[in-house]
Amino acid sequence: MNTSRRIFLGAALLAAGALGNVAVLAQEAAASDAPLVISMSGDIMLGTTFPSVMLPPNEGRDVLRDAGPHIRAADLAVGNLEGAVIDGGTSAKGSGKNSYSFRMPTSYGPRLKEAGYDFLSMANNHARDFGEEGIVSTERVLEREGIKYAGVQGRTESVVLEKGGVRYGIAAFGHNSYTVKHTDMEKARAIVRDLRAKSDIVIISMHGGAEGRDKRHLPHGAETFLGENRGDLRAFAHMCIDNGADVIYGHGPHVVRAVEVYKDRFIAYSLGNFATPYGMNLTGVTGYAPLINIVIARDGRFLSGKIHSFIQHKGVGPRSDAQHLAAREIKALTESDIENPAITIDGEGNISRK
Repeated sequence: MNTSRRIFLGAALLAAGALGNVAVLAQEAAASDAPLVISMSGDIMLGTTFPSVMLPPNEGRDVLRDAGPHIRAADLAVGNLEGAVIDGGTSAKGSGKNSYSFRMPTSYGPRLKEAGYDFLSMANNHARDFGEEGIVSTERVLEREGIKYAGVQGRTESVVLEKGGVRYGIAAFGHNSYTVKHTDMEKARAIVRDLRAKSDIVIISMHGGAEGRDKRHLPHGAETFLGENRGDLRAFAHMCIDNGADVIYGHGPHVVRAVEVYKDRFIAYSLGNFATPYGMNLTGVTGYAPLINIVIARDGRFLSGKIHSFIQHKGVGPRSDAQHLAAREIKALTESDIENPAITIDGEGNISRK
């Protein structure tokens, strides 16, 4: 081959390589600007062995059958783990009235990972149902499954989770003694600001509000239930966003509540029960089990969302609901309880900016 021919071919190969590199770089740039999908759900307790054994068939593999594809479709999936994951132990609440204790067997830990969860809150009034031993066992199971957690005071109070090149800073807050409390605004503000400084997206879980089917509406001011201060959830959520949070998801009332977009950031005030096939009343609105997937920009701004509606069945778990009852309930509550909402929700649960 003559010299000029070699030079021509070399130049052509270099050009092709350069073009290939440009294409790769363009793809990487497009990916780095692509919106993120965050999946969020409420209370999860796949079965309990206390006070008697109440476990779903097939070792719990079918509980999240319908919801799993929507959870796994997200870039990040979060929820609330309602109860201890432990074999054995002694209930810290006894057996009196209002002393419900939930104990999920450790063999059910893989079901949470298989469903697609990346983070589960432990800042709730059931994480310590089996004392410190129950908390340690729960943490061990979640660590084994590669699921991050936070919310118990003095232990893991917040976490930075890196996935797909994005750093998600997540904290969880509750209302009772051993949780990181949302009633302590000063500490909560410091945690949010710390996460903002070292994360790309900041997500906050809050377990609070009064409980029951008559507590669907989001009040102004603090809520009290069973003698406890269950928090001023509007003020807390807004404070978190004012200090750098991008997404807030709530749970605790065992019913769904309104959603809001405040300063371009998304808030779900209560996602209710999600996967609790035993130990809870699942009739009527308490059986509504929404899974909300939202699309956000890389700077945290809310773009759009979808409320996937499920109905819980005792001993089975959440099953797809073609009537979209959970979405319609959230739509009605949002229109009722949020003044001049910045979003609209249609009858099938699609959330759009106005």
